[in-house]
Amino acid sequence: MASGRGLSGTGIHRKRGGGSRLPIVLVIFFSVLAPLIFFVGRGLYTSASIDQNDIPSGSSKQNVHWRERLALQYIKSLLSKDVIDVIAASTVDLGPLSLDSLRKSNMSASWKFVGAETSVENNATSEPNQKAVRIEKEAPKGKGDNILADGRSQLVDTPAKQFRRQLRERRREKRAADLVQQDDEAIVKLENAAIERSKSVDSAVLGKYSIWRKENENDNSDSTVRLMRDQMIMARVYLSIAKMKNKPDLQQELQSRLKESQRALGDTAADADLHHSVPEKIKLMGQVLSKAREQLYDCKLVTGKLRAMLQTADEQVRSLKKQSTFLSQLAAKTIPNGIHCMSMRLTIEYYLLPPEKRKFPGSENLENPNLYHYALFSDNVLAASVVVNSTIMNAKDSSKHVFHLVTDKLNFGAMNMWFLLNPPGKAAIHVENVDEFKWLNSSYCPVLRQLESASMKEYYFKADHPTTLSSGASNLKYRNPKYLSMLNHLRFYLPQVYPKLNKILFLDDDIVVQKDLTRLWSVDLQGKVNGAVETCGESFHRFDKYLNFTNPYIARNFDPNACGWAYGMNMFDLKEWKKKDITGIYHKWQNMNEDRTLWKLGTLPPGLITFYNLTHPLEKSWHVLGLGYNPSVDRSEIENAAVVHYNGNMKPWLELAMTKYRSYWTKYIKYDHPYLRNCNLNE
Repeated sequence: MASGRGLSGTGIHRKRGGGSRLPIVLVIFFSVLAPLIFFVGRGLYTSASIDQNDIPSGSSKQNVHWRERLALQYIKSLLSKDVIDVIAASTVDLGPLSLDSLRKSNMSASWKFVGAETSVENNATSEPNQKAVRIEKEAPKGKGDNILADGRSQLVDTPAKQFRRQLRERRREKRAADLVQQDDEAIVKLENAAIERSKSVDSAVLGKYSIWRKENENDNSDSTVRLMRDQMIMARVYLSIAKMKNKPDLQQELQSRLKESQRALGDTAADADLHHSVPEKIKLMGQVLSKAREQLYDCKLVTGKLRAMLQTADEQVRSLKKQSTFLSQLAAKTIPNGIHCMSMRLTIEYYLLPPEKRKFPGSENLENPNLYHYALFSDNVLAASVVVNSTIMNAKDSSKHVFHLVTDKLNFGAMNMWFLLNPPGKAAIHVENVDEFKWLNSSYCPVLRQLESASMKEYYFKADHPTTLSSGASNLKYRNPKYLSMLNHLRFYLPQVYPKLNKILFLDDDIVVQKDLTRLWSVDLQGKVNGAVETCGESFHRFDKYLNFTNPYIARNFDPNACGWAYGMNMFDLKEWKKKDITGIYHKWQNMNEDRTLWKLGTLPPGLITFYNLTHPLEKSWHVLGLGYNPSVDRSEIENAAVVHYNGNMKPWLELAMTKYRSYWTKYIKYDHPYLRNCNLNE
């Protein structure tokens, strides 16, 4: 029994032992083969140090190869051929297989083995100076390794792949260079285009301007000022809506912040001039506007308010422009107090003189056609004195010059007295009163007849007329009261005023003479009546600017592109004038323009018509214009001009004159004269 139990127990133990062999085999399998797979995957090779003292021996390398062969034998016995092929294929790009590659399924191809040398034959001995295996990081090159016959990776690219890689690099470098060159060319083209655009800016209108100026470099300059203005606009919109929707608290808050912003901004136009507390005010205003937007915003309502504000602002701008035009015309044609004071004082002194002392010397030269005669029509004593003084001071021989002055009844005594006290050297001078020309009456002169008509009086003086001067209507330049004076129209009657003269130089009273003018009498006018400097450019100061070419009479008789010319310094041939009946031509067209449909009031439009095809162009250096309105007249042109003209509203005797040009006029005035000092006239 015992023996039976022993045998049976032994059998039982065998059975149990046989049943426990499978876990043991699995443990041995994972404890032995897993490390071998790990070492093969990691590519565990015995590497030597880069230092020459650490070169591996041949025996150690043989041990490594022995381990590899042993591991391969175990793997081949455990893994199928397909799995081994997959593992071998993975080493083409990645080098020796690692566990990381199994986990990540891919490894960057930028890692490659350099200098690894392995023996092809199992029994071959390694060289003592064999290079160590080292890993370098490179730029990705794609698949650059090949598989040898024994399954190990060849770590050096083939010559064909290296050549292709060099070609790709050269193409990339060439493409980059081309892009840089194209970018440089584009920048140069943009700069040249900008320079050309800057040259085309009309400096006569805008003044001196350059896109390269420092203040124009920053596109966001003065952004804070603009932000404050935008906030104030929106605050006004929400203020109106809050009042409409009965939100008194919000309305009061908006009003308070709006007043603070208005006080902080004031008339400031640049960020640099703002107070340091402005950012805080902008922040507070932004908070209030956000609150108002949450409570009051209604797209349709806000849009309507903004549109109403825009229309109101537009109406205000138009009204202010009309007022500005009216006031500028009024300021330009009003005699300053100082000149009026001087005129009154001179008038009193003149009429206190006995009649025998009121005569000028040299009266025998007044009708001598061999001398140089000037016509000057003015009611401004100081301006007339500058014209006469500048002409005499620049004349080579003043004794050959004769000045014919015509003024009105109010200034006749003052003009006489001034030149009696300040005679123009050896030149002859004569002053006449236009009101004493008895032949110049409404039956002979169409202008006088028109000025006496009821329609003309209504045009100028009726306050409730929609087109009166006081309403600020358009074309105020041609509706100035100076055109009511016959002094302005007397230029069309020169042969009647001076019947014994052959040639006469007409001068305006807002000019300054800078050179001797006697050469003008020797200019051949080629049978024309008027010698003048032309003022037309490419598209301005031509006939279509002054005349109404929608009228058939104008359209049939004149060229709209004909060049205009300037009054101010004109040489008139009085012989040719009489032959061609210039005054008759003027009367004809003036009668046709009684209803002002051919041109507006003025003397230049009828002058262009009367002397059409009868004007000889003079060199521009004789007469330079624009000193009364254009701040960009070239300085060299002014210096070289024989006559400079302050045409425009900024006359040199007014406070609104441009100071840069005023010195050309003031140097011919003696401000230490008693009459000028007593009337507070100074530079």
